[in-house]
Amino acid sequence: MSTSGSGSIEARFYSVEGGKVRCDLCPHSCLIPEGKRGICGVREHRKGKLYPLTYGLVSSIHPDPIEKKPLFHFLPGSTSISFGSVGCNLSCKHCQNYEISTAAPGRVGMTRIEPGDVVEYARSSGSKSVSWTYNEPIIWHEFTTAASKAAHDAGLKTVYVTNGFIQEAPLRELGGLIDAMNIDVKAFRETFYKRVCGGRLAPVLKACEVAHGLGIHIELTYLIIPGHNDSEDELREFSKWVSDSLSKDVPVHFSAFHPDYKLTSAPRTPTGTLIKAYELAKVAGLDFVYLGNVPVGDKDDTFCPRCGSPVIRREGFFVTHADLKDGVCAKCGADLNIVV
Repeated sequence: MSTSGSGSIEARFYSVEGGKVRCDLCPHSCLIPEGKRGICGVREHRKGKLYPLTYGLVSSIHPDPIEKKPLFHFLPGSTSISFGSVGCNLSCKHCQNYEISTAAPGRVGMTRIEPGDVVEYARSSGSKSVSWTYNEPIIWHEFTTAASKAAHDAGLKTVYVTNGFIQEAPLRELGGLIDAMNIDVKAFRETFYKRVCGGRLAPVLKACEVAHGLGIHIELTYLIIPGHNDSEDELREFSKWVSDSLSKDVPVHFSAFHPDYKLTSAPRTPTGTLIKAYELAKVAGLDFVYLGNVPVGDKDDTFCPRCGSPVIRREGFFVTHADLKDGVCAKCGADLNIVV
C-alpha cells in the first residue's frame, strides 16, 4: 500500500532536555525542538516524544547478489533481498542514491510493510539474507531491529550496508540481530568528513571496532576520489589501521569513483590509483583486498593467503567458481574468514 506514513511507533535512544528532545542514535546528537526533525529528516519531536517517521515504510525492494553490497566473504554466491527507505544522517556530496537519501517521508512513493512481510519477500525471491541498504539503515533502527528479529526467527541472515555513523549503545543492540555489515570508511581524514560528508571520522572508526568486537562479520568499502582521499599516506594509514585495530583478515574493497550529485568536478578514479591502493594494503599485511567498479584482472577474486590457491572466482557480482569446504580453503584448510 502506498503511503506517506505518520510515525506512530515511539523511537528508541532519546532523552528529554527541557522543551526539546535529544536523539541519541547517531553522533550528531540532535537537540530537536517541538515539531521539528533531526538532521536525518526522519525522526520528529512531537509533545515530548521522538517518533521515527519511516517505520515500516520502504522506497526500494529488490533481490541482489550478496556480492553487490559488496560482501565477498558472507554467503558467497547467494541472493539477498534488499530494502531501503528514505533519509540519511550524512550529507555526502557524492551520494549515488541521493534521490532517496535526501528525500523526506511523503515526497517519494513508499510502501508500508510489517516485519513479517520481510520474511515473505525473502522466501519468494529465494534469498538467504535480508539487507538493509540503499539509504542509511541506522536511522531506520526501530524497524530494522524488529524485522531482523523476524528474519532470524525464520532462519535468515541479516545485513547492514552502512556509513557506520552510529552511537555505541544502539550499535551494541545490533549485536545478535545483524550478522554482517559493509561499512563505508569514506576517507581517513577528519577534514574530508567535515567538508564532504557533514560528519566525523572518529565515530565511524569506533563503530567498526565495536562491530568487529561484537562478532559481526564486517567488510569495509573505501571509495577513492581523486584529489580528495587518494594520497598514498592516507591510503597507507587506513590500511594499517585495519590491520592493527581490526584484523588482517577483514576484507577491504577499494572502489572507483564516478562523478555524481554535487561532486562532479572530481574525475573518475584512475586504474593506477586503485592498483596502488591494493599494493599499499597488501604491504600493510591485509589478506583480502578487492578492487571494485572497474575490471582490473583478478582483483575481485579471492585467493588463499596461505597456499595462494584461487578460492572464489567472480565475474562482476557473480561467483563463477568456488573451491571451499565449510568456509575454509579446500586445498590447505586455511581459515578465510568466510561465512557460508
